[in-house]
Amino acid sequence: MDINQTIYEEIRKNNNMITTSQVLSLGYSKQILTNYVKNGLLERCRQGLYKLPDSVHDDMYTLMLRSDRIVFSHDTALFLNGLSERTPFRHTITLPSNAALPNSLKDECNCFYIKPELHGIGIIEKCTTMGNSVRCYNIERTICDFLRCRKRCDEETVISAIKNYVKFDGKDLNLLSVYAKQLKVTKELTKYLEVLL
Repeated sequence: MDINQTIYEEIRKNNNMITTSQVLSLGYSKQILTNYVKNGLLERCRQGLYKLPDSVHDDMYTLMLRSDRIVFSHDTALFLNGLSERTPFRHTITLPSNAALPNSLKDECNCFYIKPELHGIGIIEKCTTMGNSVRCYNIERTICDFLRCRKRCDEETVISAIKNYVKFDGKDLNLLSVYAKQLKVTKELTKYLEVLL
């Protein structure tokens, strides 16, 4: 048994992975994936996501594939933006408050919610260590997120993030100020920057 050519091309286009919804949109049933797994042609990474057996599993990329509303944030965004060398043990994502985190992901990541109108601010694409492109917040948005949720975050991480941002050559203090107003953290930002600048 071989993988259907149309499905195989989709898998190759999608970094050696395919989702159940992609297979259904190509006009095939879910059963074909079950058959491929039984015959060793595909491996199930997690619910609704399959990869070729010889390919490496990129957990950030596969997590993002679960929903087009998932945006990496906080410590994961710090890592993706190059302001932290430590890969987070559990990835942190942000969803709009009118969306729900699938039950299958609740044990895999930390999730923050924000008003839908603020969810899209500062979204960029960055590459994971495996070269896959994922959605995350830019560094200015990430700093504001840490300030907004500082009671839920480790204080040391918040201070370290701001210190690293102050030293960062690519910082945009004007954009940081705009985001701080939108996310209502101007007072907190001023307090931290007065100490660190």
